[in-house]
Amino acid sequence: MKTVLKKIIKTVLLGFLILIAVFLLVMTIYNRIMLGREKTLLKSCPGEFVEVDGKNMSIYVSGEGEHTLIFMSGAGITLPIYDYKPFTDRFEDEYRVVVIEKFGYGFSDCCDGPRDVGTRVRQDREALRAAGIDGSYILCPHSYSGLEAVYWAQNYPEEIEAIIGLDMAVPASYDSYDEKILSSVRSTDSLKRAVRKTGLIRLFVGSGSMPGYLTEQEKKAAVAVICSNYRNETVSAETDNIISDRSTVESKAVPDVPTLLIISDGTVTDGWIGFENDYASSLSDVTTVQLDCGHSVYDQEPDRCEQAMREFIAELDS
Repeated sequence: MKTVLKKIIKTVLLGFLILIAVFLLVMTIYNRIMLGREKTLLKSCPGEFVEVDGKNMSIYVSGEGEHTLIFMSGAGITLPIYDYKPFTDRFEDEYRVVVIEKFGYGFSDCCDGPRDVGTRVRQDREALRAAGIDGSYILCPHSYSGLEAVYWAQNYPEEIEAIIGLDMAVPASYDSYDEKILSSVRSTDSLKRAVRKTGLIRLFVGSGSMPGYLTEQEKKAAVAVICSNYRNETVSAETDNIISDRSTVESKAVPDVPTLLIISDGTVTDGWIGFENDYASSLSDVTTVQLDCGHSVYDQEPDRCEQAMREFIAELDS
């Protein structure tokens, strides 16, 4: 009886594994067909393409005004221009608004070169020059791009009018990072890429799951970008530089530029609020605004963020 039961279980398990294999094969083939159909959508950049290091970078520019706000996305944000859109639209009436999509992000190409903070900032600066956007700039970084903003102000202070941190990371935010944590992040990224490459990601994303503020064409483009580039190797390569980026930024004095730090409730990681306030205490011209919301402050508390930003910029003019 036990032998018969074992045979039945083995047969069921084998059948189940065969079904999974067939399903994955069908999904992979379907995904490749869809990727071919979606190629043109990957070129439907809502801004413009500029050439940097021989590849296309996507940059969105809108509005006019005396101040230029450069919005910089957090690590791994798949579609920065679309992600920021409801918030950046608020400022087009009075300021020039710019969103740069780094290589591997949004509609920009992927690349195989270095992804350290110095390279990323150089490429951002070249993208701005290629688009005819002259400084000085008010950098508006979120999360990991806070290190890029600090590095930018440290090395090219003449280009930076101010920094507005939208719950931006500071060097101390990554003090706990070690090779074990980075290895875990890499493994997670590899799994996410496998979900994308097999087409399984299409089970979770579609036009119906995209934000309602996007047009139907933008929703289709967003799906195409996610299914083509989600957690690609270029984005993941930034992970390898977290520890060295932190050291690079810490090796120089904090930038002497007016700074507004809009701070979340700290649930993003242990000690976050303390890191932000400690960094603020090292600055000579700083304003802090504490919010009771999650990490994406510009999405969760857009009214408070807009008010704080407009008041801060008005102070720059006084």
